[in-house]
Amino acid sequence: MLNVAFLLSLSPLLALAQDGVITGPTSSVEAAGYSCDPSTCQLPDCHCASTDPPGGLDPSETPMFIVFTADDAIQSYTLNSVNQFLAHRQNPNGCQPKMTYYTSLNYTNYTLVTDWYVAGNEIADHTMTHQGDPSLDEINGNLIALNALAGIPLASIKGFRAPYLNYSGDTLKKLAAAGFTYDSSSSAAIPVTDENSDAFWPYTLDNGMANNCLRVEGTCKGEPKLPGFWEAPMYAFFDERGVAGPHLMDPWLDPANGAAAVNDTATFEYMKATFTAHYEGKRQPIGLYTHPIHLATDYPGVSSPTSTIRMINAFLDWAQEQQNVWIVSTEQLLAWVRNPTPVGQLDNFDALRCSTPDVQENICNGMPERERGLLAHCPFSEFPFFTCYGCPETTPTPQNPNPKQVVLDGQQARFRLPGNCSTPFWDPINGKCICSSSTCAFEDNSRPIGPNGANLTGGGTGGVFDPDGSGPGNKSQYLPFNGPNSARAGREGVWAALAVGVVGAVVGALGVVVR
Repeated sequence: MLNVAFLLSLSPLLALAQDGVITGPTSSVEAAGYSCDPSTCQLPDCHCASTDPPGGLDPSETPMFIVFTADDAIQSYTLNSVNQFLAHRQNPNGCQPKMTYYTSLNYTNYTLVTDWYVAGNEIADHTMTHQGDPSLDEINGNLIALNALAGIPLASIKGFRAPYLNYSGDTLKKLAAAGFTYDSSSSAAIPVTDENSDAFWPYTLDNGMANNCLRVEGTCKGEPKLPGFWEAPMYAFFDERGVAGPHLMDPWLDPANGAAAVNDTATFEYMKATFTAHYEGKRQPIGLYTHPIHLATDYPGVSSPTSTIRMINAFLDWAQEQQNVWIVSTEQLLAWVRNPTPVGQLDNFDALRCSTPDVQENICNGMPERERGLLAHCPFSEFPFFTCYGCPETTPTPQNPNPKQVVLDGQQARFRLPGNCSTPFWDPINGKCICSSSTCAFEDNSRPIGPNGANLTGGGTGGVFDPDGSGPGNKSQYLPFNGPNSARAGREGVWAALAVGVVGAVVGALGVVVR
């Protein structure tokens, strides 16, 4: 029997997931005051906020994208929650769908972040400790810790979502300055059937924001001007009340049509109706923006929401019966927007293709079948975790996101991911890159996220970062990938973690030291 106090210690995860609620329009034409000249703002690096498909494509030539995202901590039960919707599916090209996980680090098990990334999914920033309108330390500290302890290349952490969807114009400026590609915190809360809909395709902030203009001061009417920085709006569903009945994050938690209680059948119907309006209109994306803990079947002490899980799967089953429907990550959506490609040519669209890294050696690299017995167990009292990259002496914080590494007597420090080798090919125990082929060339980006804006890349053994990304590793490494076997890898990572306790959190309580 699990200790009651321990279970209560996990309750903040549920509390953190109570965000993303909207009750009506969040913008208007007047509040936006938006103006953009498409003759001078052109793809791939500039795009005006528009409800029309990018690149002048006809809607019939435009894929219908369902953007699947998750927010907050990554643990075995949250990955199981996502997998119950995606692991058994295929996109039209035969690849398993990928998704974006906006990751905060309280209660996160770093090795599962590594597994999820190596399986081909996008890892994005959600601040270290789930803070709305966050400080620069919260944003950049998350980048540094994800790189140091989960082995995510800095170049791959492109996106951000603000906790509670609480951001400011200053937040957007911080993100652009830190080298992010996009934010996805604003809402599109006017139906596509309204002539003044704010359901814009993703756009750059060369001409300021065009969403959330009634909610966020210091934005819109041309501000903030951040050339080349993208906003990927979150598209609401609408129940029978139309504009007065929006549902954004976790819509299945909201009563539909003004009712007093949640009704999965009513939710199913308005989700289909909203999807159809997008699909039969200008094909703006729709999103399933989840806090997966609410849909977990194995979270300690919480009953499984079986009816809601069946409803969401029924919606995805129905949506995939339509022609040219793709389930994607935010990163994949933006890749397509920057290079609009007709539906008949998507089989060869790189961002939607899938491949698997060819790794035969047993190294600690995010591929569960390769790393058994190699993980370091970090037994912090509040929340223990596993990592391939060595345990820090103290819990990472926004002020110290990369603490010095613990090195036991008779052992050596593990080597953090350098700037010239990517995750599945890096052996952190021996400090070497096992890929030397010219077909897997890779060079991580430096990011201006160090003290006083200093550029940082990965590497080292903790405590400090290698300022130029040099150190152990070859200069010819890795081609980014996402793999057809990623569902297997993700599930094995999840079940392997479950095997040593209940939902990863119990790992530390039970004193297990290897996965």
